[in-house]
Amino acid sequence: MLCFKTNLADARSTEIAARVGFDCVWTCMEHVPNDLAVIEQQVWASKAYDADLLVRVARGSYSDYIRPLELDASGIMVPHVMSAEDAKRVVRMTRFHPVGRRPVDGGNADGAYCGIDFLEYIQQANDQRFVILQIEDPEPMEELDEIAAVEGYDMLFFGPGDYSHGIGAPAQWDDPRVDEARRRVAEAAAAHGKFAGTMADPDNLQRLIDMGYHFLNIGADVVALLHYCTDMLEQCRAIADR
Repeated sequence: MLCFKTNLADARSTEIAARVGFDCVWTCMEHVPNDLAVIEQQVWASKAYDADLLVRVARGSYSDYIRPLELDASGIMVPHVMSAEDAKRVVRMTRFHPVGRRPVDGGNADGAYCGIDFLEYIQQANDQRFVILQIEDPEPMEELDEIAAVEGYDMLFFGPGDYSHGIGAPAQWDDPRVDEARRRVAEAAAAHGKFAGTMADPDNLQRLIDMGYHFLNIGADVVALLHYCTDMLEQCRAIADR
């Protein structure tokens, strides 16, 4: 599955990524000042082209985790999961019975505004929404197998940026310690029947697929717009200065 990250609040950015054929659009509430009204519009934009919308949530209470799901987002990603106990708490807050104790309210978009039977709703939510645990620090590597073995989530996502920062080698993507962690996350996910996800580009895409990664983010709207604006300005200035 190929994913595209959007930092911009305008749902048109989400719509463009979905329209061109990305399987999933990743939006963020951890680092980006998106509110729930923005997320709701991004859900509509992605659904219009049959793409999933993944919301990286801010760490917080159960409400911070479940509200994007109630808006009908396809899944959430919880950042900086630090231990197996932390992973279990996430599952407890985001999955319904018999897996967890997520609070129930079927009166939102994901429950068809009370149009889905109560029992069908909780089963559908457990079966059709995905929960991703983000591994992006050195600390959880000590419990990686125990984290991967937790029941009730769907994917481990390795974050190389924060991981490189956490080991004192920021932006050194080829540092052997980063690569070893990347490999271990893929192997732990596979060993416990989970998906593995991470960041990618055309240069390392095949290597990551061969390593066992199934979910790969390969771009971002802010990067694309920055490069386009920079290149266009440089070309036009070069012509104007002749």
